[in-house]
Amino acid sequence: MVHREVEIVDYDPKWVALYGEEKAKIVAAIGHLTVAIEHIGSTAVVGLGAKPVIDIMVGVNRLSDAQECMEPLGSIGYEYEATMPDRRFFRKGEPPKEQHYHLHMVEKGSEFWKTHLAFRDYLRTHPETSSQYCELKKKLASEYGSDREGYTEAKTSFIESIVAKALCKRT
Repeated sequence: MVHREVEIVDYDPKWVALYGEEKAKIVAAIGHLTVAIEHIGSTAVVGLGAKPVIDIMVGVNRLSDAQECMEPLGSIGYEYEATMPDRRFFRKGEPPKEQHYHLHMVEKGSEFWKTHLAFRDYLRTHPETSSQYCELKKKLASEYGSDREGYTEAKTSFIESIVAKALCKRT
């Protein structure tokens, strides 16, 4: 497996349209099994620099519904990557040749669902925090190079602090 450098690029307004186009394909393939589809991750926050990967969270009633989604998602280019306790993970596209997508299938209302929406929504409404997060990501990308796990782990305390603030505001 080739380990590419972690690359943080400037915000691209096309990310919103790319998400919309991909969401339509997902709805056509598995819409009858979904209860909600959300654009998450840094590409979902206007103005925020990000790895150029569109993260999509698909909410289902039961995680076991993922089994029925594998073949239809495969027909639109998604490869099933991993089973995790709280989600099923699919990937589409091979950067840098084509647009890259990550699809996270979770139970709507689960902890994963709530925390990812809380983080996204907090960054959308707090531009100063979004800027701090962008600077942190650029710094860590430079420090960690192709060590994606290290990069992700190094962001965790910042993300957790924002999720805590966001969830506190929702209650």
